[in-house]
Amino acid sequence: MADAAVIFDVDGVLLHLTPEEEDAFFRPFEDLHGLTGLSRDWDSYRTRNDVDIIAEILESHFGRPPTEVEQAAIVTAYLDRWHQDLRAGILMPIAIPGARELLAELSLLPAATGIATANLHEAARVRLDRLGLWNFVEGLAHGADGGGAKRQILARAIAASGLPEHRIVYVGDNLNDVEAGLANGVHFVGFATDPARRDTLKQAGAPLVSSNHRETLQHIRNELAI
Repeated sequence: MADAAVIFDVDGVLLHLTPEEEDAFFRPFEDLHGLTGLSRDWDSYRTRNDVDIIAEILESHFGRPPTEVEQAAIVTAYLDRWHQDLRAGILMPIAIPGARELLAELSLLPAATGIATANLHEAARVRLDRLGLWNFVEGLAHGADGGGAKRQILARAIAASGLPEHRIVYVGDNLNDVEAGLANGVHFVGFATDPARRDTLKQAGAPLVSSNHRETLQHIRNELAI
């Protein structure tokens, strides 16, 4: 039985977020409501969470909070398009170099692996499954569903693990990931291939950073003594 857990952000850590994937997220707003020119800067929204971003965009459009039915229509259209475009080869997820090897090596250790992502759970599942990576993280997979900032998503994953915080490592690439890790009291590893980005993560309080997933694995082993 695993006595430790490693939880990953998805975009920027396990997968690249491609322009085509961003298009797939925003297309339903145009198809259903004629909305174009929406910000692609995820940090420009009140909460960096797909569920909350959908609600914010619709609220700005309607001038009132959207109904559950209105939000669900966007989610359904988005996921339907994802499935269609994947089958047609229009969309193809791209793994971060070394992500597959990292997950495979972790699967041999006495540690559970999972995700805490601001993506919708089903979108994350489809993308990771397409590359054969979902089976590594499905046992502890938490997404945007339920709303909230990254620290809240991570808190749900921690609670589901049943493990104490000092036996958990969270790996992320954004400032909100740093904040989530520190707020929840887990070990945090900031991942970025860009040196300037690693410096930014350090300045935000990331105690450890890695430039490739060989380094990520070593940090995980050191922090969890496995």
